[in-house]
Parts: sequence; structure tokens; C-alpha cells
Amino acid sequence: MQTESAMDAPRIENLILANHVEAVNGLLYISGGGWTDHWRPAAVGPGQPVVSHLGVGVTVLVPWVASGQPYPLAVGVEDSVGNQVAGMLTQLSSTRPPGLPTGADLRTVLALALNVVFPQSGEYRVVATLADQPTRSVQFRVHDVVPPPPRQPTVN
Repeated sequence: MQTESAMDAPRIENLILANHVEAVNGLLYISGGGWTDHWRPAAVGPGQPVVSHLGVGVTVLVPWVASGQPYPLAVGVEDSVGNQVAGMLTQLSSTRPPGLPTGADLRTVLALALNVVFPQSGEYRVVATLADQPTRSVQFRVHDVVPPPPRQPTVN
């Protein structure tokens, strides 16, 4: 059971991986969401990095008593041993809109578009931490797409 102070603190409600995420007018628009396996394309040439595009959607539930204050929010991509591959840090703030009933919670949405160069295929996770609340994470795997062998000319 949560303590009163924990129930009064904002918390990460949802964290989702997607091909693309947008936040518009307080709503998350998610395309290709909820996956656990990412297939990155083969490198175009030797030594050229392969950039993977990921969408990350976050919803934060802010209790009435916690609105109006800034809270640090960190979202990162880590490898299986906790090395950060990509990340961002921001301040989340929710203000009560006019007409909100007294005591009502607010929901804040955040959409991130990350372009990540994964050092290798394998296990990764997206990690989100809001203030001093428990961390939320979603695990996924990165696979390399193997290009087909070159076509051999046919002899007639």
C-alpha cells in the first residue's frame, strides 16, 4: 500500500515504444506501438553508422495537489548492462486548466522521437524516471537485417 505522500506525487503511468509517436492537444498518437523487437537495416557502407528511429510515448498522472510544480523527467535508452546509448532530461510541469473540478488529477503526455545508433545488436531498454518516483522501463531487442546475397547473372 502506498503512503499518502506517494499517492500525492506525480507518477509515470505509461511508457511505450513505437515506430512513431506524436503528442497533440493532450493526446498521444502512436503508430506501430508496443513492439519488443527492432530490426535495423544493414549499413550502407563499411564504417557508416546505422541510425534507428524510435518513438517513445510517456503519460504522467499528476495529482491535484502536485500540479503547478516542475518535476525532473529523464528518459534514456540503455544496453543490457546499464550503459546509456541515448537520453534526454527535461522538466515536466502541469498547470490546472480552467474548469477542472477540485481534486481532479491531470494527465500529461510526452512524445519523443529518438534517432539512435545502437553499438551492436542485442538487449536494450527504455528507462523513464520522474523525480524520486520508481523507474519505469520497457525492454526490447535490436536485430540486424541481413542483406540478401548479390544476385548472380543468369545464363540463357
